[in-house]
Order: sequence, then structure tokens, then C-alpha cells
Amino acid sequence: MKISNNWLKDYIKTELKPERIGEFLTDIGLEVEGIDKFESIKGSLEGIIVGKVLTCEKHPNADKLNKTTVDVGNGKVLNIVCGAPNVAAGQTVPVAVVGTKIYDKEGGFFEIKEAKIRGEVSQGMICAEDELGLSNDHGGIMVLDEEKYEVGKNFADYFELTNDEVFEIGLTPNRTDAMSHYGVARDLFAFLSTNKQKSEFEKVSSESLNNEGSHSFTLEVEDAELCPRYIGAVIEDVNVAESPAWLKNRLKAIGLSPINNIVDITNYILHGFGQPLHAFDADKIADKKVKVGTVKEGTKFTTLDGVERTLNGSEIIIKDGKDNPMCIAGVFGGANSGVSNETKTIFLESAYFNPVAVRKGAKFHGLNTDASFRFERGVDPNITRTAITHAIKMIQELAGGKLTGDLLEEYPKKIEDNYVIIRFSKIEQILGTKIHREKVKEILKALEIQVLNEIQNGFEISVPAYRADVTREIDVIEEILRIYGYNKIEAPQKISFTPVKLSAKDQDELENNWARTLQGLGFNEVMNNSLTSVKDETDAVRLLNPLSNDLAFMRKSLLEGLLENAIYNINRKNQDIKFFEFGKIYHKKDKYEERKQMAILISGRNVAENWLQPKSATDFYNLKAYVKVLLERLAIDYKEVALSDDRFSDALAYEVDGKVLVRIGKVAPQMLKDFDIEQECFYAEIELEFAQELRSTNELKFKDIPKFNKIRRDLALLIDKNITYQELFETAKKNKSPFIKNINLFDVYEGKNLPEGKKSYAMSFELLNEEKTLEEKEISHVMDSLIKSFQKEFNAELRS
Repeated sequence: MKISNNWLKDYIKTELKPERIGEFLTDIGLEVEGIDKFESIKGSLEGIIVGKVLTCEKHPNADKLNKTTVDVGNGKVLNIVCGAPNVAAGQTVPVAVVGTKIYDKEGGFFEIKEAKIRGEVSQGMICAEDELGLSNDHGGIMVLDEEKYEVGKNFADYFELTNDEVFEIGLTPNRTDAMSHYGVARDLFAFLSTNKQKSEFEKVSSESLNNEGSHSFTLEVEDAELCPRYIGAVIEDVNVAESPAWLKNRLKAIGLSPINNIVDITNYILHGFGQPLHAFDADKIADKKVKVGTVKEGTKFTTLDGVERTLNGSEIIIKDGKDNPMCIAGVFGGANSGVSNETKTIFLESAYFNPVAVRKGAKFHGLNTDASFRFERGVDPNITRTAITHAIKMIQELAGGKLTGDLLEEYPKKIEDNYVIIRFSKIEQILGTKIHREKVKEILKALEIQVLNEIQNGFEISVPAYRADVTREIDVIEEILRIYGYNKIEAPQKISFTPVKLSAKDQDELENNWARTLQGLGFNEVMNNSLTSVKDETDAVRLLNPLSNDLAFMRKSLLEGLLENAIYNINRKNQDIKFFEFGKIYHKKDKYEERKQMAILISGRNVAENWLQPKSATDFYNLKAYVKVLLERLAIDYKEVALSDDRFSDALAYEVDGKVLVRIGKVAPQMLKDFDIEQECFYAEIELEFAQELRSTNELKFKDIPKFNKIRRDLALLIDKNITYQELFETAKKNKSPFIKNINLFDVYEGKNLPEGKKSYAMSFELLNEEKTLEEKEISHVMDSLIKSFQKEFNAELRS
């Protein structure tokens, strides 16, 4: 949110410099992210002098250039080469002398220097209107009225230039009271007045109005829950025209484009007081009746942006006497009822709409306007009349309008202030320090919080309705601390805590354990938003009121978020990816499902480039190794099975008792293409809740290191290409021998010297008898039984 320092001074008088004001605003929670300079004309016409063209003749070396001499006062005559077609002797013109900076529309500039142009010296530049930022006209140089402009004077002296400092405030969503210049000034004054800083605050109130005659307009609010307060005014003889310079500059300073005096006034009130207003062309209101309510679901309505929208029946709608929609209340106006250059009579509204209803309507239609931003969070219901009276006064002064008849108002039930009890003991407990009760009372008064009654241990207070976020005792304590000063609270010298031993049933311990393990292996943890967009809405959980179309669904997988992280890093030349994430996924099948997973993504090189290690791309087996390191901590047996998943081109799963614990795969090419990733990626996801369930039911057992050595034997098997290592592994595991301790595949060969359709697997077997040294005949018995199993099951042959 942008706040103009000049505008702020309308409400608070202080001698503080903008930088100091910025510090104080940050201290009270209105964080100033930056202070920018604003100039109504970029460069403020500095270095531009009124000059007179004395001579003008064709450039001897260029057909389209002219050689001129220009008097810039004090007897100084400049030689200037000019390319404008309309330059002529005797003209009074604006001249940029050497050293002047000429700015373009984007804020860039070039500096005028003495130079030779086609062999002729040029000591300045005669300027066109667009070069000075006065308009977009570049038809030629600007020719001035010689009776009005005096040669040698600064050109800036003839303009009302505005220079300003603009605060960029990172406003938190709860601070609806500070969504205006008046609100920021009020908050700043509360701080300054209680911290011995000289300042004066001008509290605004309703303007006294002069009205003429009467009008025949009527007002009907169909549902007071949707619209607790509504005020309307009929203003005739309006002259829609361009706004004065001061008003345009106020709006430009905070990044708004002026439109016309009526629209600019409503924007001025919006950003000045925080109260959105809307002006209708009164002649387009059927039956001269304004109704506030709803319309039938499916009703078509064209908004100011020219888009035809289908209403869902729950939006608050401003209608005319024939129930034709004129405006989505608090969100966006209609194309057929807005103010145009031909408008002569306007109906001006100022209202307090139900924040929840406004938000639902705005999000349903994907609209985010300055008005909805404020109405959604709750504007001040008590400034409604003040805002509209100030607007009417401005319309009378700037657009010649006449207020006709009395204001129309519906306010059946006053919105009351919040009643809260605050205790001194609670303040001390939360803040860790004691604040004198008189200081507390002073701060509350500065915040316009009324002390209703003093009780034994605190106050009964009334919090103004414009503080929609202050409804509890803890909220009031936060307000007191803001104004008292966070920096005045001393940090404790020591922090005491009691360490808690985590049990095997604690899932946090498992997650922390796995996180530390992966960090030790070179991984980085990431955290992604649970809200996302999806291509396939099957089983997807859609939000009822999404923030935007890009955040309309709960994620179905952690993979997409990790791929976004990957391409972000790849585009910044960090191509070696090792990421993991803990997060929940969501599905809607027979019922809503929510599961927590751990996801791992790897890509690029497995080992950083160095002289000692050869270049090696990470692969599927690297990922399997990382997963197995994690699963070792569960002390469980699992089965490896093939997996079919559209996300992967090759994949497998680890199952325990028929239930999937882990999915591992090579990310499918189409998915990589969707994210513009051109390198292979490998992904694994572990079902955390299932892992924790297995972990909590397993007892870790420890055994002594065997006294006897393991014996290794290798087999080279010639088998059909369609046979997998997993099948061989499962067959070997079924062997009844208690001596087989470890099985490993250490070589795969497919190529020359092998029969067609065959491949070679080299497997190692570690054998151990924990009670004695194995004898050769025992070893041979085990190996023979393995060979027979492979021959029987797979028709395997031994390779010598």
C-alpha cells in the first residue's frame, strides 16, 4: 500500500523527516518497505530555461537538421542543432542546457552534453512537450507565448510542480483501520503523542452540506444482514471533466491514473478515508429506485471491464427499480450504469457491506479491487456519512454539482463498539514487564479506545468498531505493546526449558531423524504451498472460495511442487538437484482423504564435479539407495513390486503386508516437458503415517558382531531378458538355508557373445554360520540348492 507524505500531512502535523516517520511506522507494525520520490514532472524541469531562437538555417551537412542560435538570457547565446520541422527564428522555446537530464516514460534518462552533430557544435536541446513529460505530443518543439514567458527564466517557475515522498507499506491483512491516509495518520499520532514526539492530529467529521429542492429517488435494503448501512445522495448539474492538477498529482503519487473528476474524487475519498464510494449515472436508474439485495442465480451482468458475468445468486447486488443489476456491491460496477462524459446527474453511494458476502462474491468472479480489498476486511461503519459528505463537497467545488434533497439512509441497527475487559496481570504476564496503569490508560486513549470503568485489576473498555481485528483481551494487549514500543521490552538474559525425550511413537522424531539423514547426504529441504492448480480434476479437492484460479485446488501430489523447485534452480544454473519435502496431499474419492508423505527428488550429477571423481549422472539406483538408508531405521521387511503410475516412465513400489509404503520412479518425459525440464528426474514418496505405524510396532533388537567370518560366493547366470533381478532375489530369499545373510547384484551384461534374447546377471551371496566356521561341503550344498532353484524357475544357465 502506498501512502503519500504530502497527503498524510493533511491529517497530522509533525516536523519529522520522512525517514524518521518511516522508522516510527515500522515500529508500530506498519512496516515501511521503502520510501520513493515522486515528481509530478520527472526531473522537475530542472535545467530547462526559457530561450528565444535568434537564427535558424539549414544544417550544411544534413537535410533534416537545422542550425540555430538561441538566447537563454544574461547575454548568453547557444549554438543548438535541432531536428524539429517546426523550429523557426523568433520563437520562444524551452531549452535544455548542458548538464540537464531528460527522462523517458520508464524513468530512464540521458544527460545533455556539448557535442558535434555532423560537424556542427550543439550546446543544448530545444524540447518537445513529450521530452519534458508535459504530454505525449512529439509533433515538434514546444513554442511558447512570448508575452507570458520571459527569456532566461527557469521554465519550472511557470508550473505548480509537486514533489513528494511515498511510503510503501507492507500492510498485514488484519489492519483494516490503516488502509487509508487518515488511518495511518491516526495510528502514527497515537505513537507520537504517547512517546513525547510533537504532533497534531486533525480528526475528520461530516461536512455541513447545502442542498437544493428535492428528488424523487427511493432506497430499499432487502436484507440488513448483507448491508447493515447504506447512504445515497442525488447530485445534479454535474460537469464531468478533467480533475485539477493537485488532485491528479495526489492520485499519481500513489500509483493511480486519473480518469475524470467524479471518479477521481471517489478514489481520493477511498484512499483518504478508507471508505469506498460508487457513483451511478442517476438517469439510468429505472423508476428512480435503488435496491440493495440479491438476484436470481444465472442472471447475466456486464461489469465495467466489459466482461459478461453469470451471477450465482449470493452476491450483494445494487439494483434499480426493475431489479436490473447495476453493481456487484463492494466489488465492481456495471458497464451500463457508470458515469460517462455525458452524465449530468449522479447517484452517489457510501455503504457498509457484509465482509463475508463481499469476499465470496469477489473470489467467485476472480475480482480483486481496491473496494473489495477493504470491504472484505471490514471498513469503519461510522465513517460512512463522513466520507460521502466530504465527497459531495468536493463534487460541488470541482464539478459544479448541486446536492438535491436529503441524503437517503438505511441504518436499522447500529454497529456497536467491542466490549472488552483487560487485566493488568495479564499485560504483565504477556509482555514480561510492568507498565504503569496511567501509561496504559494514556495509550488506550491515544488509540481512541474508551475506558468505561476502572476495576480492581484492570479496565472495562470499548474498542471502536473500525478496529475489526481487536475483539479480545490479547488483541488489546498487542495494541498496547505496539504503541508502548517493542524496543522497550528487554530480552531475557537466559531461556529455561525442560528437554523432553521423544518415544518411538512420536512421528516428529522419525521426520527429524530422516531429515538429518538426508541433510547429511547433501539434500536440501523445501516447503511448498498446499494450494495449487491441477490439469486433471479427477479426485481433486477444490476450494469453495479460492484466492485465484492458480490456487483453486489442494495438491494431489508433492511431485509438482518439487518439479517447480527444480526448474527454478536449473534456470539459475544450479542443475544438481537433491530436494526433500514433508507435506500433506489431498484426494476426494468416496470420502475426503488426507495423507502425509515424505517426497524426494534428485536430478543432475550424483557427485559434485571434481578432479578425483568421474562425471556421473544420478540415476534410479541412487534414489533407491537413499530410500533404503531411510527404511533401515524402521527395521522392517518389505516386498518390491512393479508399479503403474502415469507420473513415471519406470517405477516400483515397496509393500508391507500388501500395502504400499514407498513409490519410486523415473519422472515421465511428458511431465518434465510440462515444467520445461530437459534433464532426467527421479522421484520417491514415502507414506509417513504408515511408516510411523510400522515403526511404533517394531522393537529394535541388537546382536553381537559374529565371531566367524562371512564367506562370499558368486554366480554368473545366463537368463532370459524379460526376467528381473527382483524375481531372482525373491527366489533366493525362499531358500531354506539359514546361512544366507546377504544377496547382491553386482554386474549386468547384455551384448556380444550372448545368445539372442539373453542377458547375464552376476550375483553375490554372503554366507555365515554364527556358531562355527562354515565347511566347504556346507557352502557347496547351499550354492547347489540356489543353482537348482534358478534352473527350475528361470531355466538359468551358469556362465563360466
